[in-house]
Amino acid sequence: MDLSLQFKVQNLLGRYAQTIDDDLLEAWPDLFAETGRYLVTTAENVARGLPIGLMYATSRKMLRDRVRSLRDANVYEAQRYRHILSPPLISPSDGGIVRAQTSFIVARVMQTGETTIFATGCYQDRIVFDGDDGLFAEKTVILDSRQIDTLLAIPL
Repeated sequence: MDLSLQFKVQNLLGRYAQTIDDDLLEAWPDLFAETGRYLVTTAENVARGLPIGLMYATSRKMLRDRVRSLRDANVYEAQRYRHILSPPLISPSDGGIVRAQTSFIVARVMQTGETTIFATGCYQDRIVFDGDDGLFAEKTVILDSRQIDTLLAIPL
């Protein structure tokens, strides 16, 4: 096992969670390749081979538009997330792309202080490296439950 690669992937995942948890959403798209894909779906959809997603973007520009709309257009109750991530399970590099699967739990903290477990699931990532810096070529967020609060405003 390549420990250096393990640390690089863990660092990318940690930075990903930090940009969301610390409300640094403008930096979130920078963790994706220019043509990076982001999909939020359910385990049920994956099992059935359904490509339907709750959130879908096919480029860094689309992710930037998502953040811009969160900041300027969307109206939703103030909240924040806190991610808890498992260590990633890394598959051997295939054509320069590293595959990683990471389990997650996301707690949602409302402005009132109420904290609930908002989502659980796993990330299935395809990561490209340019030197030491990894970028998500594809991040698929697979939710364990098909029931999700209608207020899925912030990325998971």
